[in-house]
Amino acid sequence: MPGRAAVGAGRGPRAGRGRGLRWTGVSSPLPDVAVLGAGVAGLAVAWRAARDGARVVVLERGAAGAAASHVAAGMLAPVAEADAGERALLALGLDSARRWPAFARELQDATGVDVGYRETGTLVVARDRDAAEANVREAAIRAELGAPVASLLPSQARRMEPALAPTIRGALHAPDDHVVDPRAVVAALLAALRAHPAVELREHAGDLVLRTDGAAVTGVGEVRAGATVLAAGAWSAAAAAPLRDHGVRVPVRPVKGQLLRLHPARAGEPPLLQRVVRFDSGYLVPREDGTVILGATMEEQGFDTQVTALGLHELLRDLHEVVPGGLELAVAETVAGLRPGTPDNTPLLGAHPHAPGLHLATGHHRGGVLLAPVTADVVAAGLRGATDPAAGPAVAPERFDPASVAA
Repeated sequence: MPGRAAVGAGRGPRAGRGRGLRWTGVSSPLPDVAVLGAGVAGLAVAWRAARDGARVVVLERGAAGAAASHVAAGMLAPVAEADAGERALLALGLDSARRWPAFARELQDATGVDVGYRETGTLVVARDRDAAEANVREAAIRAELGAPVASLLPSQARRMEPALAPTIRGALHAPDDHVVDPRAVVAALLAALRAHPAVELREHAGDLVLRTDGAAVTGVGEVRAGATVLAAGAWSAAAAAPLRDHGVRVPVRPVKGQLLRLHPARAGEPPLLQRVVRFDSGYLVPREDGTVILGATMEEQGFDTQVTALGLHELLRDLHEVVPGGLELAVAETVAGLRPGTPDNTPLLGAHPHAPGLHLATGHHRGGVLLAPVTADVVAAGLRGATDPAAGPAVAPERFDPASVAA
């Protein structure tokens, strides 16, 4: 069964506050909330909304969690994910990272699924002088934020991770950068939603668009709902196409990423790495079972998800230069996915003031897993008519609309 078809079995009426949604209760045939997109963001919002008392239907064009969430590495590294000028994104990432321990515990308590939250820390290694100078700048940013970081000599870094290449120029140790397993997170969220009597999950629903009445959003496709959450990742712009004539823009584009999943070639081999290793063009993320995630390319190739020889060549070249012993691992999987990028790399979160009934949870680019808890909290609060502290101009859904840009 793809999910429980029990939308009418909510927990009774629940009134929102202010401009928020008024939960319809069991007397109405309509769901309170329709969520378009069943990646980590959409599933997390649906879970929060259902726990708040809403009756929720989740619609997914393909299989739940099979797009960007399936390809993600799961690093919770807000400083490393934001460029130096992206202070708003950095603040959002730091906020969400602080919410992750409680989010992981709640999911495991609700489902019994271990989401792979590990406090491993990260080594940010430098392969050349430019990378070493970039590490100095990153260390300064972390010091300004009060985030602990230690600068390491090459010999110190190799004592922590003996597999590192002897040619590295130095490293930063960031003990507060952690990691989760995105596929386990998706599995936990799906288990929680499928067990909830007020949630319906519809997979393989095809390419749906928002249902509109003028600029107001009244549901998804043939599904009418009191409120609609757009969490369709790289496909969000297409889903929001009916709103373009009303001056509502959802400028989300696909950014392709290819990666490799590697595992020990022989049973019983010790793990290659103990902690995440990042470098200027990618990362290595170890799992407890010895698997290592090697990623990821950044390509503006539209909706192309082909794995290419060039992409794999670049990843394996980086592996050879950073952890040469990794070339002895076996290839378990090659995969490509599409990150949902926005013009400023910061997501679109919350109620859209120019499109009544529409709430956004999209545009997370490289930070979808990191930002899952704060996304769920911001959007669920908006559905209740409340405001989460993380909501604000930096993530405002309307900030790219023509009227907002002109102002």
